[in-house]
Formats: sequence, structure tokens, C-alpha cells
Amino acid sequence: MQTMKINSDDLGKLPLFAGFSDIELENARSRIHRKVSPEGSNFISTEQPGEVIYFIEKGTVKVHAEQADGSDVIIAILGPGEVVGEMALLEKTTRTANVVTLERTQLLWMTGPDFFQCLETIPAMSLNLLRMLSRRLRLSSAQIQSLAAHDVYGRVARQILAFAQEYGEPAPNGDVVIPLHLTQSEMADLVGASRVRVNQVLVYYKQQKYISVDQNHRISVHNQQALAERI
Repeated sequence: MQTMKINSDDLGKLPLFAGFSDIELENARSRIHRKVSPEGSNFISTEQPGEVIYFIEKGTVKVHAEQADGSDVIIAILGPGEVVGEMALLEKTTRTANVVTLERTQLLWMTGPDFFQCLETIPAMSLNLLRMLSRRLRLSSAQIQSLAAHDVYGRVARQILAFAQEYGEPAPNGDVVIPLHLTQSEMADLVGASRVRVNQVLVYYKQQKYISVDQNHRISVHNQQALAERI
């Protein structure tokens, strides 16, 4: 694990720190640490005390929970700009899920006391956090509705469009690139289907030229309207 310094300009690009004054950014920056974790690093585990909060600067992480029968449930796939580990910290409880990096990931982190100090002294931070948690709840609600109302084609299309909306980066040719490491197995867990079935859906969407997938498991969306019509 590497540890690196962070500057105020980099910090201000993250949603949680948007709208901060220069003084507020410097205050927050002085309390934040940066580290790079390799693929497969489990940096949050269940039953750990919630003492640290993380912010994803670059990369992709998986939030998942092991069930009593040994199965594993993916709660979320999160990318740049997201906050991780805030629930246990805010509720002052132990962690209820595991979080593992799906690729080399650059993380920022802050101790609980420093985080609460910023919340108390920087009003914009509380409002930004509220907006982020509200958006995450809205996305979770939409995913629950999709699982109940759509077939596998619709669920996969909705998940791809949701990732494109939240993380998509426009390409020069008009495509939208999703900068997340998304394997078929992870997509299958997210949409409640088998990996084989999701593979069939993705192959069909690629044949129709709705999407393409590169060797790093990053999806490019070529036809958002066609995917929307599958929902």
C-alpha cells in the first residue's frame, strides 16, 4: 500500500467537498490521507468498528455481504466520488458489509473525529453528504423496482444506464464510457440472475451494437435509447 499527499484542488473535485471555500478545503485537506490499494484489497470487513470513512478518488469497489448459507450478496458497485463506510461511522456501530477493491483503487480516508469536526464546522459538507445519501437511496429503490418488474434483459439494461448516468464519461464519438470494472459475475449478482444468463444478454446487446466491452471490463454505451426501450 502506498501513501501519498493530497492537495486542495484534487479534493474540491469530489462531490462531498464541492462548494467549499479555500479555507474550508484547506481545513478538510489537513485531516485527510490518501492511499492506493491493489486489486482484491478488502479494506472494510464486517464487525469492524466504524472508525474511518473513505472517499473513492479513482477505481472501483464492491460492497458485499456474506449470508448464513455461504452465499454472497453484492450490495453495490461504487466508483469515483463515492463515500464508503459512512453508515457505521454515523451510527457509531460496527460494519455490516465487506468492501473490496475490484481494481487498483485510489482512496482518501479520514478518521471519525476529524470527519465529525468537518461536519460541524463546514455546512456545505453536511448538505453534500445528505444529497449523496439521498441519491444512493433513490438508486436502490429503482433497483428494487427493476428486480420486481423487468426480465433479465430489462434489468441489465437498467443497470447499465444507471451506471452511465452516475459515472459515465462522454467519448469524442458520442459514446458514453462507464469507468468501472464490471465483470459478468458482478453484473449477475446486481441484477439477480446467473452469470450465464447475463452473458447471453450482454452478447445480444453487443451484437446489436448497443454496447461494447473492453478487455478491462469497461462498458461503452453506443445506443442509450435502445437500452431504455428494453426497460
